[in-house]
Amino acid sequence: MTLSKAHPLLSRRSAITVFLAFASAYFLSTLIRGITATLSPTLTVEMGLNARDLGLLAGGYFLGFSLTQLPLGSWLDRFGPKKVNLAFLAMAVLGCLAFATATSFMGLLAARMLCGVGLSACLMAPLTGYRRWFDASAQLRTNSWMLMTGSLGMLMSTLPVQWLMPVFGWRALFVGLAVFVMLTMLLIAWLVPAWQNATPATDSEKFVTDSGYSEVWRNRYFWHMTPVGFFSYGGMVAIQTLWAGPWLTEVAGWTSVEAATGLFGINLTMLLTFWTWGLITPKLSRNGIHPDLLITWGLPLSLGVMCLLIIGADQLAGWTAVVLALFCLTSSFVSLAQPAVGQAFPAALAGRALSAYNLVIFSGIFVVQWEIGLAVDLFKSLGWGTVASFQAAMTGFLICSVISYGYFLWSKPDNQQP
Repeated sequence: MTLSKAHPLLSRRSAITVFLAFASAYFLSTLIRGITATLSPTLTVEMGLNARDLGLLAGGYFLGFSLTQLPLGSWLDRFGPKKVNLAFLAMAVLGCLAFATATSFMGLLAARMLCGVGLSACLMAPLTGYRRWFDASAQLRTNSWMLMTGSLGMLMSTLPVQWLMPVFGWRALFVGLAVFVMLTMLLIAWLVPAWQNATPATDSEKFVTDSGYSEVWRNRYFWHMTPVGFFSYGGMVAIQTLWAGPWLTEVAGWTSVEAATGLFGINLTMLLTFWTWGLITPKLSRNGIHPDLLITWGLPLSLGVMCLLIIGADQLAGWTAVVLALFCLTSSFVSLAQPAVGQAFPAALAGRALSAYNLVIFSGIFVVQWEIGLAVDLFKSLGWGTVASFQAAMTGFLICSVISYGYFLWSKPDNQQP
């Protein structure tokens, strides 16, 4: 799609500063996203939560996140990543302060949802900007390195939070997070360039620009990637950000400190994984290796590792964190779907395409997080033991993942990227 107003690529120096400004916000968004896994033992005792409540509380972030994705995409295309991200981050500040002062489960849930709303632009805003400001290979690299930054945030939500908890308490930690979010807002306001709306050169281009989400919903490649985004990508994040912690403590029998150490190792693994993807994806792209091929060969590995986690729950208790890290690592192949979907659309639709796919992913996270908690409580109510209940709940997730991968393979011949 050619537009009458050109969009020059950013210089290397400008690109680095823009990346760092956006990455600081995304770092905080994943830290806030993942902190519930580390805080789950404390919140369970202090607030009297059960597995269902814990799943809903963690999923509340993703529910708030998901509610904004469709309007977010239109706003990003119209107003640009700078203005939109700043407006949303202001709500994240309020969400962190509300969480710090909450005195009930419903108060925590409402604050958690507000945090999800406020942080919902932290990845989509930069990816929309990168689609216009960076070339295709740089987009793949920066997508992976944004996810690497997110893994760093997840890393900081584990052992560092565990160490700071006895000193400050979880309420003070959320006040501190609100302050850091405000500092990142200053960075974005200072370093990110203004958004120049493109003027369509033809009537057909104007239709694409003004067509809302109709072009996205009609795109076959989008639907080709939807089930694996919902179950495999969403499920990976759901386990990484919540259920890895309870699995370590309740299934493997680890202490809270041991579990926090295990979560630290899992998130360090993901940091290194996305750093590696950022190094190699530009070369893979230049050699014509499409993300579809990598997902086709890589995703079955994660399904196999999940089988190992379920079947070997007792025998591999001492190695549980390693198995969970392997599951997240092998699931990272599906993270390549996000930039692939973005590149399947013209730049004028990038915000809507990326936000629509992000809605798929985060809806999957919310559903998987909550449904695993519901399933665990259900099987416990039927008299099953804790370990067996977790195994049965995770088996349900595995079955859905296998079906979604089967659809991915089946739809491939007739749903190639346009």
